[in-house]
Amino acid sequence: MACGFRRSIARQLSRLLDLPPENLIKSISAVPISRKEEVADFQLSVDSLLGNNNDHSRPDVQVQATRLAEKLKCDTVVSEISTGQGTVNFKINRELLTKTVLQQVIKDGSKYGLNSELFSGLPQKKIVVEFSSPNVAKKFHVGHLRSTIIGNFIANLKEALGHQVTRINYLGDWGMQFGLLGTGFQLFGYEEKLQSSPLQHLFERLGVHFDEYSGESFYCEKSQEVLKLLDSKGLLQKTIKGTAIVDLSGNGDPSSICTVMRSDGTSLYATRDLAAAIDRMEKYNFDTMIYVTDKGQKKHFQQVFQMLQIMGYDWAERCQHVPFGVVQGMKTRRGEVTFLEDVLNEIRSRMLQNMASIKTTKEVENPQETAERVGLAALIIQDFKGVLLSDYQFSWDRIFQSRGDTGVFLQYTHARLHSLEETFGCGYLNDFNTACLQEPQSVSILQHLLRFDEVLYRSSQDLQPRHIVSYLLTLSHLAGMAHKTLHIKDSPPEVAGARLHLFRAVRSVLANGMKLLGITPLQVFLCCQIQHAPHHNGKSIC
Repeated sequence: MACGFRRSIARQLSRLLDLPPENLIKSISAVPISRKEEVADFQLSVDSLLGNNNDHSRPDVQVQATRLAEKLKCDTVVSEISTGQGTVNFKINRELLTKTVLQQVIKDGSKYGLNSELFSGLPQKKIVVEFSSPNVAKKFHVGHLRSTIIGNFIANLKEALGHQVTRINYLGDWGMQFGLLGTGFQLFGYEEKLQSSPLQHLFERLGVHFDEYSGESFYCEKSQEVLKLLDSKGLLQKTIKGTAIVDLSGNGDPSSICTVMRSDGTSLYATRDLAAAIDRMEKYNFDTMIYVTDKGQKKHFQQVFQMLQIMGYDWAERCQHVPFGVVQGMKTRRGEVTFLEDVLNEIRSRMLQNMASIKTTKEVENPQETAERVGLAALIIQDFKGVLLSDYQFSWDRIFQSRGDTGVFLQYTHARLHSLEETFGCGYLNDFNTACLQEPQSVSILQHLLRFDEVLYRSSQDLQPRHIVSYLLTLSHLAGMAHKTLHIKDSPPEVAGARLHLFRAVRSVLANGMKLLGITPLQVFLCCQIQHAPHHNGKSIC
């Protein structure tokens, strides 16, 4: 992808280097935009071509870059070739860049960036994602919010890449009366319990769904089968207290001992997770199973995966734990310990208060829903900005800022761009003249749109949403700066049409990225509803 430019460059390089184009594609990356100067569009890291030679024997990287650049020629795609620090840089023909990028964004729609050569040859896999997983006997805690939004993001991304994803909500119901009354009533009980919970409400705003609800009690009998299997393999040891353990070190190391049975013969969390994993492999024959929980369960999953291995299940290596850190300082105005219900109520009330404080003649059709969706976007962006494993300090005031790197700003940008399309779209969206989009602001946006596939690729590799968040925030800032100078109203029709195409492409990619993160882009959230929104000539820029 990057609209085929990367492959075109790879073909020319392959002839010089005598390497297949496929071997070069991932060494060619889009250049991050610079506010100070216009940069090239793509760069080849010469260092990556020199392979594993040690530093003493390989030629000087800069010399190699210069020699390679001298042998390359400009063509109908590449208009300029230069060198950087250990790189060969390529500038794409500006009119071709404009036309190709904008046409590709509109043509691919929600698949833009996903049809990239970076993902070519990617095998379609069966993936199970277990996330959310609250204890239904207790009040829903804010920790379940992190598991829910992170797991939803991972499942969204995997589905977007064409994998067959099964979403599982593994409910903690051990000891619950309804959880022990048989599968039929068990499932009814779960759904009934969830329907009245704030978590279910969260699922419906976010569009989160599950393919399977199961609970620990479902594996009551199967966990006994696991204990028998461990015993038959000579792995089960009885302690003086009557409990059963598995020594994963083989030498009595206390840190490697996992208790799998109580003294009364009943199973424990680890045993039921073993039973659930075995059952899911039989049911789904998965290629990968991902567990999304807090980092406090890291050791637990290490032991579960290790036990599966020594029990003879080679597929244990397909199991993966995605841990996340702790949110600190998340309290309501009353200063109480925060449960999920408190968080959702706080989001709604704060956003409604912000909206009510703005004087406007326009009204939002459904202010409650709008407030919730903008508030949840703010919450998700703050959560996803950093490394998932890191703890972070929560701030209500910071997440609701309309300026800066927040979810409110993303919703604001999307709504503003949608407003432009609604106002001017009818007369201008038929065709456009690429020569009308050669200003630095336009080129910066086009260059940034080129990078979307690389960002998706990075997130698909490490399952971190921060790459997409950073990309979308930069895209929104670029759109904001462009909007101040690239006016549509009162511009010649040809210029106005070209600019509208550009802003339409930005909105499309912005919406794609937001949906992957689990955010519903709002079209009716009026930008004049946002505090401190930028203005143009004293009027709302919408």
